[in-house]
Amino acid sequence: MIPYTVNIKLAARTLTGTLNLQNKPAVDWGWQGLIAQGCHSSILIIDPKTTQTIQVLERHKATVVKVKWSRENYHHSLSSPYSLRLASGDASGKIIVWDVVSGTAHCEIQEHSKPIQDLEWLWNQDASRDLLLAVHPPNYIVLWNGDTGTKLWKKSYAENILSFSFDPFDPSNMALLTSEGIVFINDFTPAKPPGSTGKKVYIASPHASPAHNKPAPAPTAPAPTGAKKALNKVKVLITNEKPTAEAVTLNDCLQLSYLPSKRNHMLLLYPREILILDLELSQTVGVVAIERSGVPFTQVIPCAQRDALYCLHENGCITLRVCRSTTAPDEAAGRNLVYDLRSQCDAIRVTKTVRPYRMVICPVSENSAGLTVSDGRVMLWELKAHTGRSSLSPLYSPVSFCGAPLANNQKRIQELSLNTMISQTLIAGEAPPPSSSQQEVQLKFLLTGLLSGLPLPPFAIRMCPPLTTKNINHYQPLLAVGTSNGSVLVYNLTSGLLHKELSVHSCEVRGIEWVSLTSFLSFATSTPNNMGMVRNELQHVDLPTGRCFAFRGERGTDEPAIEMIKVSHLKQYLVVVFRDKPLELWDIRTGTLLREMAKNFPTVTALEWSPSHNLKSLKKKQMAAREAMARQTVSDAEPSTVESSVISMMQDAESKSETSQAISAREHFVFTDTDGQVYHITVEGNAVKDGARIPPDGSMGSIACIAWKGDTLVLGDVDGNLNFWDLKARLSRGIPTHRGWVKKIRFAPGKGNQKLLVMYTDGVEVWDTKEVQMVSSMRIGRNVNYRVLDIDWCTSDKVVLASDDGCIRVLEMAMKSASYRMDEQDLTDPVWCPYLLLPRASFTLKAFLLLQPWSGTFTMDISQVYVPYRSSTDMKSVLQDPELSLLQRCLLVSRLFGDESDLQFWSARLLSPGCHGYLDICHDTLCESGYFQKFQLDRVHLQEVKRSSYEHTKKCADQLLLLGQTDRAVQLLLETSADNSSYYCDSLKACLVTTITSSGPSQSTIKLVATNMIANGKLAEGVQLLCLIDKAADACRYLQTYGEWNRAAWLAKVRLNPAESSDVLKRWAEHLCSPQVNQKSKAMLVLLSLGCFHKVGEMLHSMRYFDRAALFIEACLKCGVMEANDSTNILLSVLLTAGAPAARPPWLPSRCADLHHACLPA
Repeated sequence: MIPYTVNIKLAARTLTGTLNLQNKPAVDWGWQGLIAQGCHSSILIIDPKTTQTIQVLERHKATVVKVKWSRENYHHSLSSPYSLRLASGDASGKIIVWDVVSGTAHCEIQEHSKPIQDLEWLWNQDASRDLLLAVHPPNYIVLWNGDTGTKLWKKSYAENILSFSFDPFDPSNMALLTSEGIVFINDFTPAKPPGSTGKKVYIASPHASPAHNKPAPAPTAPAPTGAKKALNKVKVLITNEKPTAEAVTLNDCLQLSYLPSKRNHMLLLYPREILILDLELSQTVGVVAIERSGVPFTQVIPCAQRDALYCLHENGCITLRVCRSTTAPDEAAGRNLVYDLRSQCDAIRVTKTVRPYRMVICPVSENSAGLTVSDGRVMLWELKAHTGRSSLSPLYSPVSFCGAPLANNQKRIQELSLNTMISQTLIAGEAPPPSSSQQEVQLKFLLTGLLSGLPLPPFAIRMCPPLTTKNINHYQPLLAVGTSNGSVLVYNLTSGLLHKELSVHSCEVRGIEWVSLTSFLSFATSTPNNMGMVRNELQHVDLPTGRCFAFRGERGTDEPAIEMIKVSHLKQYLVVVFRDKPLELWDIRTGTLLREMAKNFPTVTALEWSPSHNLKSLKKKQMAAREAMARQTVSDAEPSTVESSVISMMQDAESKSETSQAISAREHFVFTDTDGQVYHITVEGNAVKDGARIPPDGSMGSIACIAWKGDTLVLGDVDGNLNFWDLKARLSRGIPTHRGWVKKIRFAPGKGNQKLLVMYTDGVEVWDTKEVQMVSSMRIGRNVNYRVLDIDWCTSDKVVLASDDGCIRVLEMAMKSASYRMDEQDLTDPVWCPYLLLPRASFTLKAFLLLQPWSGTFTMDISQVYVPYRSSTDMKSVLQDPELSLLQRCLLVSRLFGDESDLQFWSARLLSPGCHGYLDICHDTLCESGYFQKFQLDRVHLQEVKRSSYEHTKKCADQLLLLGQTDRAVQLLLETSADNSSYYCDSLKACLVTTITSSGPSQSTIKLVATNMIANGKLAEGVQLLCLIDKAADACRYLQTYGEWNRAAWLAKVRLNPAESSDVLKRWAEHLCSPQVNQKSKAMLVLLSLGCFHKVGEMLHSMRYFDRAALFIEACLKCGVMEANDSTNILLSVLLTAGAPAARPPWLPSRCADLHHACLPA
């Protein structure tokens, strides 16, 4: 026998549908690996790997307009565990911080009553990870403590703020996109509000920018076309003067964002252009333009791992554009930043009600995209790489995996992340890789998941027959949902997934009644014609096969609309009630019409079948007759076989009687007419008999609905009165609810369960009919902001409600919330999310995946460890690969856990001295000096090409002087026109640069002048003079003294030798560790780039990062960049004592045991 399990206890949940327009920006993909999406006032939590909704959060009363996952850029421990924390803002100005696992609100924040414009968790300092920055309309930014809901500070600005963006390289810089332009803030700090109002600049529209004064091209030069033509239009983009109304459209700019792939670059999105700005020059240096016939942009997301852009178009197409490599210096000198189209996915069919809303990118891998559509769909795309040549500049696959070179037989996962699929963009002066070491690749999008929502309301819902002891072997909790487009959706409420979608009708489904666990009847009515007649469709649907047939045959055209259908308790009979026509009585088993009532039959307003019948007595009589017949048949047989024959024939008779096809039991139904009179009808086989008639109750209005269970009959009227009849005691009791029309009433399933669900125009109530008292209530405007369209019970203690916001909710009887604990979920597919585990369990799993020193081979036998990614077998094989180094394993596990802090740390460590390759420019001053210098030279050459004013030329000359490019700087200084006020100074500076000598007196004089200039506030000019006489080290010290730490680090990387540069960067690291800055994590990355491994180990210990410290020291020892001496042994022993219990398995080697215990949670 096949084992089976039945989940009798269903979890509360919400089945969501179409989105509200205000939900458009409410979607976010977090480092935790989950997608959060707003749907009306609810928030869906989606697992993109298995395409399942694993949580729905409900507490907002207004439409959700923003959601934001907390960042994971902190060290995780038992005191700071992995947790699913989400902030959401709604249209009424309320912000809720959620504990997603439990489905509860951690805190609620309210400042104003207008929609939240933007939200962001601060990630840049080690003191607190609870700080949440919000934009409250019209012009306030407020910093909140997301843990307590306390307001830390508030700042107002002159213009309406639309959104903001933080500089990923310097968190003190942020940009506000306002209704009139951009406000740049350079003094942002969590400690206090910004002191200044910021630098206000205006955006000149790309199609109306003022012409620049660059000389016209030579007649022989070809006319610019396409993207180059668009670029020429935006030579001057950012101005300090407000443009005229004719020259600018304020709402043209859709989005602004700093580029995380390179410092001081910003992206501006227009419908037909993406502009890349160099903020040092305040000038456009690149453009992605759409041709006239192309589809406009709606959103763009810049990548951090590579210089690439994900773009969403109005037709739902997602495109990936990668910055083109330029390796020839002369080519670089005359080029723009060009982003080549490398891949695009299929578009969707856009209609009035179906259009793309937002795109999100996985922040861990940056090779997966999610698209939300207005009809509730979530489409999940993955980027795949395959070998092949392109007509564009070539893209190469990296020669390393997880930052280390591949061994001969080492396994790898190419699609692990974007930076494992394509190598970094080559810059001027770099030689392309030899063809033997790298393969040229092409990229393509693959649809890997589709999550569909409910269609537009209204809905008609009906739960399948309840769970009993007889059907427990094959019971499934199925909910049938009739939709406005004629289809019937069947959902399995155990998983919340769509079981079947059946196209049954050609018009709106009005009602559904189940006739067995696997079949149901549904009816639909078309729009009335001029005579008020409709086309009625009554279909019988068999669920396993999907077979549908018209239950009433050819009937149904040009007749009054069906009002309701009611199936008898034993599923023998069906009553079809019409609006202005007598009812019909059908035999469900044979599909025959038993009786069409006469024309003078009363008009039915409400009808219900009685639960009483005579099936048991009929079965007893039938069994007695069959037993007598069986005994008569075997009376002449052998006495020894008589008993067995009787038993076998009795069993056969019993099995036949189970179907009850031959038995027509007597059943009853009651109905009321327009006067409130109650009629009783008896049906048995083909016989239909009238019963008693009960006169109307004077206290009741027109009866709208009836419910009957056991000895209790309940009537509801159009005035909101409920009348409870105790048939056994012959008593009735009327209760005025004052809620208006009683639309529908249903008894809960289960023997002796006398709970009653009542639906009104303005909400729902649950009553206890034994005590005749209300148990719970839900009212629109008070508890909820949606209107209930249909109701039913899904279990004996849970109700299911269909509402006009397009959702269907399974709620507890108290009807408070559809949120639930995620560990109560019964999911179809297993979900990889360590954040769902208890803290100790998640850290034990992490230690298990990182280190197994007790075994010679790495095993995955931790009782069915499930690892993510569609090719989970590949991931398991890579984790078990003996060629995988500890460094690679640390980076791989940090990706699996979505641990932002770990990922940054191990990424910087892998490519430091002792390992091969170099960091991409997204790591900025952590990069290798030679690569960093080449990038800065390439950048200043591009700036030089794009300059369009004297100010631009001056900035380029200053940069060239700092970079040591004196010849080119002199040329630019000599370009100053004679009528310029700076002509004399620039000419003298050109002479100085040209004639400077390294003799002692001149150096002393220049150094003295530089020192005086710095002392009198001319820091930039003094630094230039010091660089001219090769005193860049002194210049760096002055910059650091005056607080220009980032500028000093930049200058050290481009001008100083390794020893001097190391001194400057070490002082910077000390500054970052100071209490007022408190960026020790960043300081560790700086020290890693310098190869100060012992210092990093000590810092990890002082910060109580014991697990990371132990792994780091072991990795350094294996890489050979740290020697196993007394100091390392002392550090390891201190780590063991501080961070782990003393228990140690006796078979472990000493150092491995220390390491193992340091990795496990204390």
